[in-house]
Amino acid sequence: MEDNIPTPELEPQQTRLRAIFDGWMTRAELAKELDVCVNTLSRRQTMRISLPCARTRRRMFYRWEAVFD
Repeated sequence: MEDNIPTPELEPQQTRLRAIFDGWMTRAELAKELDVCVNTLSRRQTMRISLPCARTRRRMFYRWEAVFD
């Protein structure tokens, strides 16, 4: 028996946010890519030996090109 659960459509605001952050990744996504713990990236940021990043409120974003070049 199939469940016909509708998938929610993205709101226009969510679509715009995705377009703005295209090419950027969160700290959790970067940690997964580099196979390290999120706390390791936090520690490196505190010690100022981290990769270049941008901060929006409490979230850190890393540009894809800056990390993998």
